[in-house]
Amino acid sequence: MKFDKIDFSNEELLRLYSAILLPRMIEEKMLVLLRQGKVSKWFSGIGQEAIAVGATLALQPDEYIMPLHRNLGVFTSRQMPLNSLFAQLQGKESGFSKGRERSFHFGSRAHHIVGMISHLGPQLALANGTALAARLDQQPKVSLAFTGDGGTSEGDFHEALNVAAVWELPVIFLIENNGYGLSTPSSDQFRCKHFVDKGIGYGMEAVQVDGNNLLEVHRTVKNLAESMRQKPRPVLLECMTFRMRGHEEASGVKYVPKELIDTWAQRDPVQRYEEFLMEEGILNAGLRDEFRSLHQSDIDKALKVVFAEPEVQPNWEKELSAVYAPFHWASTEEISSSAMAPERELRFVDAIQEGLKEAMNRHDGLVLMGQDIAGYGGVFKVTEGLMDRYGADRVRNTPLCESAIIGAALGLSIAGKKAMVEMQFADFVTAGFNQIVNNLAKIHYRWGQNADVVVRMPTGAGVGAGPFHSQSNEAWFFHTPGLKIVYPSTPAEAKGLLLTAFEDPNPYLFFEHKALYRSISGPVPEGYYSLPVGQARVVRTGNDATIVTYGMGVHWALEAIEEQGCDVELIDLRTLLPWDQDTVLESVRKTGRVLVLHEDCLTGGIGGEIAAVIADQAFRFLDAPVMRHGAMDTPVPFALTLEQQFLGVDRFKLKLKALLEY
Repeated sequence: MKFDKIDFSNEELLRLYSAILLPRMIEEKMLVLLRQGKVSKWFSGIGQEAIAVGATLALQPDEYIMPLHRNLGVFTSRQMPLNSLFAQLQGKESGFSKGRERSFHFGSRAHHIVGMISHLGPQLALANGTALAARLDQQPKVSLAFTGDGGTSEGDFHEALNVAAVWELPVIFLIENNGYGLSTPSSDQFRCKHFVDKGIGYGMEAVQVDGNNLLEVHRTVKNLAESMRQKPRPVLLECMTFRMRGHEEASGVKYVPKELIDTWAQRDPVQRYEEFLMEEGILNAGLRDEFRSLHQSDIDKALKVVFAEPEVQPNWEKELSAVYAPFHWASTEEISSSAMAPERELRFVDAIQEGLKEAMNRHDGLVLMGQDIAGYGGVFKVTEGLMDRYGADRVRNTPLCESAIIGAALGLSIAGKKAMVEMQFADFVTAGFNQIVNNLAKIHYRWGQNADVVVRMPTGAGVGAGPFHSQSNEAWFFHTPGLKIVYPSTPAEAKGLLLTAFEDPNPYLFFEHKALYRSISGPVPEGYYSLPVGQARVVRTGNDATIVTYGMGVHWALEAIEEQGCDVELIDLRTLLPWDQDTVLESVRKTGRVLVLHEDCLTGGIGGEIAAVIADQAFRFLDAPVMRHGAMDTPVPFALTLEQQFLGVDRFKLKLKALLEY
C-alpha cells in the first residue's frame, strides 16, 4: 500500500491519523463491552475505517451523509459528542433516539447525518433529495450515500442512480466493496467484476479506489466533491476493502477462508497508515501514545457518564407524542360553508388542482413530483398547467421508480423543503411501500426528523379499470403509526384537507377517488383555507341508525338513505388516520344502531377496527349488532357487471334495511 502525501501538510496528516484512530479504539472498547453484556449488538467496521473517515473529512461539515452500520467514522469525524453517541448505543434517554432505535439507525440534523434503516437500499434515494434541495437553492453542495456491495442488488440502488443521473444531482454513491453480503460472497451476489463497470449504464462517471488507503480515499472524495460543486452530476465511487469481522459479532467469520483474512490483515488501514507516518518521521512513539491516551481518556469519560445514566423509563404519553412531529392546526384559517369567502361550483378534480396552486403559492419550497405530471398534467390532468406556472424545477416529471421518488421527497424534507409525490394510480404505491411504512412513517419517532411529504393516491373502483388500477388500499397503511391518511368525499373538503396536509410537517397519504374527479361538483370557497385533520363531518343528522363511511361511501349512503326514506345519521370520517372516535361514538350512543361502510374488501378493511372500537366502548348503547359492508374478497374485476357485483352497492342497501328492521 503506497501513501501519497502530496498536498497534505504534516498537520493534516496527523489530523487524519487521530480521526482514523478514534473509531478503531471505540470499536475495540465496544467489543469488550459486548462480551460483558453492556452492548446488545455490534456491527464492526474494523478494516473499513479509512473509507468513512477519509470521505467524511473530505466533505464540508454541512453536506449530507447517509451512512450505514459500519460507518462509525462518519459520526466521530463529524465531531459527534461521544457521550451522546454512547448513550445512543446503550439505548439511553440522552441518545439521539432516546432508546427507540439501536446502534447507527439514527441521524442528527446538527451533524447533517441521515440515519439508515435496515433495508439499506432506500437510503440512497434520500441523498438525491438533499442534493436536489441544494440545486434548487443554487447552493454548491454535494451529498454522499454509502452502500455495501450486497446492497447494490436491491432495486433501490438502480432507482437512485437512475434518478440522480437523469436529474444531474451532485451525489457521490459510495460502494464499500468488502467481498460479502453477510455470509454470501460476491460471486453469489453479482456477475460484474467491478462496480465501476456499471457507471456507463447510468451515463455517470465511475471511480475505483483502494478503500484501505486513507489518503487515496480522502483525496479522491475531496477532488470529486470540488468538481461536482462546480458541475453538478452524480459519481459512482467504488472503494475496495474487506470486512475483518462478522456481519455482526454473533455471526462470526467461519464462512470466510482464513487465507483471505490473513491477506487483508496485512492491509489494515489504521496500522498501515500509522507505519507510514512513523517511517516518514511525522509520527513517533511518544506522539502516538499521546493520541491514544487522549482518545482513551475521552472514551472512558464518556462511558462513565453514560453508564451512570438510568435506563429509559417507559412513559405512555411521551412515546405516543414522539410518533408525529408537532402540528397545531390554526382554526382561524378554516373557512366554513357559511361563507367567509365567496364560493363557486367546482368539480372534485378542479378543487384539488386549486388546492395545489394555493399550496405552491404559499410554500416556496414545495416541489411536486410524479410520472407525467409536468407538461402532460398527469393521467387525470390534476396538475395540468402547473409546470407552465411554477417551472420545471418545482413541477417535475420522474422516471418510473416510485421508491426513489418517495425517498427523494423525504430527502427534500430533511433539507427543509416540502414535497408532493403523485402516484399515477394508488395501486402503484406498492413499488414505494417500504419508503412509506419504514422511512416516512418512522423517522420522527426514531430521531425526531419530520417527513414533510404528501403522497397523492388516485384510488377506487367503478370505472372498469381492472385489478391493478382500481384497488382501495388505504387499509394497507392504516396499521402504520406515523402516517396520516385523508380520504375526502367532496370538492370543498378535498381542497381544504389537502392544504392542511401541506401545512402539517408529517407524512400524508391523500386518497382521491378517481370516479369522483369529474362526476361530482360542489361549492368551494375561493382562496386559501384549511380544514382540521382527525375531525369527522356529520353529513346529516338522524335518530334511527348511524352510517360511518368515507370517500365514495358517502355518496352511496346518501343515495340509500334517500331511496329508503329513513332517519339515519351519516358520518363522513374524512380522515382515516387518526380517525374521529368521539364523533362516531357520540352518534352511535344516540342512535343505538350502526353500519360501517367502505369500498375496500370486507376482510381486513378499516371497518373492522371501527366496529371493534364501537363494540368495546359503546356496547351497552347498542340495539343491534354492529354491521359492516365492504366489497367482495376478490381482486377488482374488469368487466363492469362483475365490478358492480364486487362493490355490492345493492347488498349495502339490503344491509341497511336489515339493520333498521333488527
